[in-house]
Formats: sequence, C-alpha cells, structure tokens
Amino acid sequence: MSRIIAFMACAIASALTVACSIDPSDERPGLGLSGEVYQQAIEDWSFTSDADEIFIETVTSYWIPHSVTAWCVTVGNELYVAADDADKKSWVANVARDPNVRLKIGDEVYEQKLVPVTDAATIASIDSGFARKYEYEEEEEADDDMTVGYWRVVERD
Repeated sequence: MSRIIAFMACAIASALTVACSIDPSDERPGLGLSGEVYQQAIEDWSFTSDADEIFIETVTSYWIPHSVTAWCVTVGNELYVAADDADKKSWVANVARDPNVRLKIGDEVYEQKLVPVTDAATIASIDSGFARKYEYEEEEEADDDMTVGYWRVVERD
C-alpha cells in the first residue's frame, strides 16, 4: 500500500512540475525549464558568448526538476559551466548523481550532459575565459575557502 501512495505522490508531483514550469531568476531557483527543445547536435557553442547567464535544469533525488542560473564560457568550441562553493550547491549534487541536464540558452532548451573538469591546464583555460568574459581579475576570484567546480557540456549518450 505504501508503494502505491509513494507512486501516486510522485505522479502528482511530476504532473504539477510539468504544468508549472518555472524558470529560475538570478539567485532564485526554478523547476522545469520552459522552451522548445533544440534537436540537433551542437558542434560549436561559441554562440553562447553573448549569453551572460544560462539556466541549468537537474533532477533532484525526489525526481523533481530543479533549475538554477549559471555563468558559462566557451573555450574553443566547447561550452563550460561553473559553480562557486560547488560543494554547497544542491544542483551540483544532482549532477553528481545524474549528469543529464537541460540547458536553456535564450529561448532554446538543450538536452545535454555535464562532465566534471579536473585537468589543471583545462581549468586554467576556463578560468581565463571566465575572467575575460565577465571582466574580472583572476586573482579576485581566488578564495581558499571556496570550492569552484567546472563542467564541460557534452551530448547525452
């Protein structure tokens, strides 16, 4: 009986989430992202250079969509996203559990996957890209108490 109740609760929550897509705004998180899903593979993400912020939708451990506002940068043709205080962000924990995400850039939604970046040389390039795009000194962002995480956007399997 409890499985039936749990299933019904999840079904109702999912239906409400779909019916109530709410995009995030600044520091306020949202639910499911609204917009048309872009169906083609992306070879060159440089079109995101003009986007100051994008939205990232993950799925919580309760199967409810959770979306946040994030900064992004392209290095070469690749798209990267970052999180300050990454070890404290719920969306980062969601990505660790399920790397499949939805990104909203402009009016389009892209179903992608986030892969953590750990290579020091790549991280240095990403740091430089963020500093150029968002016009800050790289040293300004250095904080020993802050864990910064970086992810590369790739196609889903």
